[in-house]
Amino acid sequence: MRFDYNLEPGGSLSNRFAAVTDDPLVSIITPYFNSGARFEQTYRCVLNQTFPYYEWIIVNDARTKDADRETLEQLAKLDDRIRVFNTGELSIAQARNLGISQARTEVIVPLDADDLIETSYLEYLYWSLVTHPDASWAYTDNATFGDEEYLWQQVFSGKVMKNENIAIYSAAIRREALEEVGGYTDIGQHFNEDWHFWLKLLAKHRRPVHIEKPLFWYRWSDTGALARFQKDEQLIKNNKRVMAQVAKDVPDEIQAITFSGRRAKEFEKPHTWDWNKTLPFAEEKTRILMLLPHMERGGADKFNLDILKNINRDKYEIGVITTVPAESEWRQQFMQWADDIFELPSFLDMNDWSAFIHYYLQSRKVNILWNISSYYGYYTLPWLRTQFPELAIIDCVHAEGQYWRAGGYPRVSAAVDSVIDKTFVTNEFTRNIMVEKYGKEWSKTQVIYTGIDEIEFNPAVVECEGIKEKYNIQEDRPTVLFLCRIAPEKRPFLMLEVAREVKKRLPEVCFLVVGDGPQMSEFKGKVHDYGLTNHVYIAGAQADIRPYYKVSDLFLLTSIKEGLSLTTIESMLMGKPVISADVGSQYELVTQDTGILVSCRQSESEDFDRRTFPREEILDYTNAICELITNADRRSNMGQACREKVLNGFTLSTLIETMEKAFVAFVRPDAIRQRCGTSESLRVVERLCEEFLTVYVEYENSQVYFRGTHLFLSYIRDLVTFRRSIFSILRDIQSRTDKPIVKLLFKKIKANLLMR
Repeated sequence: MRFDYNLEPGGSLSNRFAAVTDDPLVSIITPYFNSGARFEQTYRCVLNQTFPYYEWIIVNDARTKDADRETLEQLAKLDDRIRVFNTGELSIAQARNLGISQARTEVIVPLDADDLIETSYLEYLYWSLVTHPDASWAYTDNATFGDEEYLWQQVFSGKVMKNENIAIYSAAIRREALEEVGGYTDIGQHFNEDWHFWLKLLAKHRRPVHIEKPLFWYRWSDTGALARFQKDEQLIKNNKRVMAQVAKDVPDEIQAITFSGRRAKEFEKPHTWDWNKTLPFAEEKTRILMLLPHMERGGADKFNLDILKNINRDKYEIGVITTVPAESEWRQQFMQWADDIFELPSFLDMNDWSAFIHYYLQSRKVNILWNISSYYGYYTLPWLRTQFPELAIIDCVHAEGQYWRAGGYPRVSAAVDSVIDKTFVTNEFTRNIMVEKYGKEWSKTQVIYTGIDEIEFNPAVVECEGIKEKYNIQEDRPTVLFLCRIAPEKRPFLMLEVAREVKKRLPEVCFLVVGDGPQMSEFKGKVHDYGLTNHVYIAGAQADIRPYYKVSDLFLLTSIKEGLSLTTIESMLMGKPVISADVGSQYELVTQDTGILVSCRQSESEDFDRRTFPREEILDYTNAICELITNADRRSNMGQACREKVLNGFTLSTLIETMEKAFVAFVRPDAIRQRCGTSESLRVVERLCEEFLTVYVEYENSQVYFRGTHLFLSYIRDLVTFRRSIFSILRDIQSRTDKPIVKLLFKKIKANLLMR
């Protein structure tokens, strides 16, 4: 996962909440010693927490400089939740123990005065600990920043902990666990009290919850105490000797509780938590919850991100909950705009997802729930309708899914249509399928085209100097852009067959490939094997794709399935003609004035991920490319028509205006009254709604194991039928090692090896 260390939390105060008067549920303990220069950022991190039910106990050392003491005193006056204790000269262990002795809650969170936490840090820790009474503490991964930058993401193991501290110091710790082991051991300033404390807990057979997301930021200083400690051989030796004394009682087999979508009990019905608090918001706004599958790089996720970035922040507040285990490549981008982000598979058992969603809706007084491609989300909707009569429930569908789960999102959206107020569809093709095939009510659907920022994608303002030079492409060389995820649905290997054919006719034409994906390794191998290294240039994933559109002459899309391609809209807005497979709703954009449609001669059900393609289809693409490359005037006219078409109905400003009008309508009294009637009728069969979700959870869990088996069998099938080579399969396996399900498998294997 690419991580941007420039996006530090705590850059500014959100001022999201008014004064908090509820009793605290968490106690943050912070030793303070000459920390003024960096403390203000930590202060903002704490006050920006989405879970404001905390007290903050700060233990100020007598040696603190006057200026730093004044900084602390001034900031502490601004919030009644902060309590400062001025003391003599104390070690970190002594300061923490003093703070703990003054705490009024049963959950303790140590936090040093210069480290940072993401806004949802406390809320993640609190609920993961509360829902796992057999765990004594909960901690997250961390991002180390400052003089060094790296992600600390280690598989927890009791055996490894005996010799190396792989757990971070900050965590949510049960007070009774702290008291059982006597708190932090004090053996002076140059002692790893955190490691020693974890070992004492482990020796009592107490285990943690490990949230595998970097929600904690550890500030590394080359002149700091830890850096000095690591350079002192004698200190290291003394520490290891002390650690060994307690480590001998730590069981090798003890492991952390982790998640990745697991469920603790079979056939457990949806439930709610004992919670009646509402967050004390400073402003009245319409509050929206987006239920999403993930935050990955791609067109559908960009749609979600664009909504967040461009919605009127004075009127609306939007939170995000995701329901699919994922690396969350775009999490940091979403964090900049969403008011809340919670990835359920990272900190809760699947049995508790419904309870958290219920808690979120209740604690935020959410007005609109917007389900966008969360399959789990669809199955919660009937139950949520019984629980929240006034809540507006809407969804958005991007594409038909005929061969995935018997119809994918269109089918399940139609199945729960009676509890949905409005379904937004991003193309006419999918809307027609939902109505004609699955019985969706036409009046409850509305087409909203995925919008592109017409200012951002204005070719007149996009700089592209040096792009072609970067890949050793001559400036005047005709260039075809292939920008997409390198994955089966995009048919990247068909694109290579087309490139081979174009090379025979117009050897001066080159192809520029932008994007990444699970098949990239195999794709690169094919480029070499086909002798296309001077004709197909691979740029990989790019943060800014606009220059790549600008340096190209036309855009190529060879997908076996699409809804309405976002990249097609982008390329057209950049004034580039499109050669596209005639799939999905591409016909709405690609006409005889804006490009060329090519008939797709393969079936998703029978030909998905094939490496052989109909000769006629290869030639159709080749002919289209050659025709446009050799006709500059036609290409120019098409480019102008492309931009005009997008400006007349596919812009981001049009999308935002449409959605904001819809949001206003959803919270009108007449709409609320109608929903309340539906809710009252549905409560008659509330138990059926519960069972509906319960059975889905069981199905989804069975699929986790089925997918792994199916993947293995598909490799065997491809080998024995000579469909793929062993090298192709090995490259595929290697490319999957960053995917959650495979990563989880590797972690389990590693953990088992460590236990031996």
